[in-house]
Amino acid sequence: MPQFPQLTQAEMRQRLELPSGKIRLLIDTDTHNEIDDQYAIAWALLSQDVFDIEGVVAEPYSHRHHSKPLLAAYDALKQNLDTDSGTAMPDIAMRYAVSARRMIENGMNPHDIRFVDPDEGMELSYLEILKVFDLLDEDTSGRVFRGSPGYLTSLDAPIRSPAAEFIIERAMADDERPLYIAAIGCLTNIASAILMQPEIIKRIVILWTSSYPSHVEFLSHMASLNLMQDPISSRLLFDCGVPHVYLPGYYIGEQLKLSLPDMERWVKGKGKIGDYLYHLYTHNPIHPMIGVNEYFGRTWIIWDVINIAWLLNPEWVPSHLVHSPILTNDLYYRRDDSRHLMREAYGCNRDEIFRDFFTKLNKAP
Repeated sequence: MPQFPQLTQAEMRQRLELPSGKIRLLIDTDTHNEIDDQYAIAWALLSQDVFDIEGVVAEPYSHRHHSKPLLAAYDALKQNLDTDSGTAMPDIAMRYAVSARRMIENGMNPHDIRFVDPDEGMELSYLEILKVFDLLDEDTSGRVFRGSPGYLTSLDAPIRSPAAEFIIERAMADDERPLYIAAIGCLTNIASAILMQPEIIKRIVILWTSSYPSHVEFLSHMASLNLMQDPISSRLLFDCGVPHVYLPGYYIGEQLKLSLPDMERWVKGKGKIGDYLYHLYTHNPIHPMIGVNEYFGRTWIIWDVINIAWLLNPEWVPSHLVHSPILTNDLYYRRDDSRHLMREAYGCNRDEIFRDFFTKLNKAP
């Protein structure tokens, strides 16, 4: 582990206090991954009475790790249906059986799905950020940057990118107000910036949404895309001593659900951005991967708005100070009360969060 500047416990407690005043904000996002990042960026851009938005940078992403087990589950189930053979499903495919069965029932074929690689995921996310800015008539000059084309392979090899360099530049630009970084993807850009310039640990607060609460030691975090894509960067966040607000996705962020009637009543027709967010909801790129082609009785989780919600009003996402867990090599959490503090959310007020979001959409151009 490289050497990083260490905040005293008093300094850490001060940095992890609830935010107040005008907030310097940088958003680090895999925007094209699904649909929730666009909602988060739009809400932040519609909340510039609270935020000084320094910029938005693109993270890599890929769902390719789902391809092999999903295809194996589909092929095994299809063979059983076609031949009545009773072929056993490979262990690797078991948790994909529900999606594969739904695909067969709905006439969908995972062999037709194209899974992008991380570099293309980053580029698509960069273009998607530009689109959200354009729909809100916001200038992107000097504010939107491409990030890493791939994931960390070693703590000795940070990936230099325009995003990582921009994070460093903005972190060091103000020694009075910290830079809050809303991390709504994997952590490659942020980890690279910390490795390139460890002094930024004294200047930033990272908000990251991913996986289970830190006290959940009995479940693997492989299900969390934000965490498992770049486990080296994920471990660095918990280990390096950077001030960190952890916003668990499972149990906490997953309460942030919207239905199609919600979208039709409160989002569609609310400016160009409202119409685009409605389009995303009804053309969700994740739906083909899970065999969904209709909306009856369904909702979708708009996970990543939790980062913006905590900054706008921490009462909407109640949190407390806990000790940073150890993230093991096999992606489990292990508690260690001798480690530094972090702030962790333990609830969220879904209704107040979306009431504010819907209210601001009414003012969108």
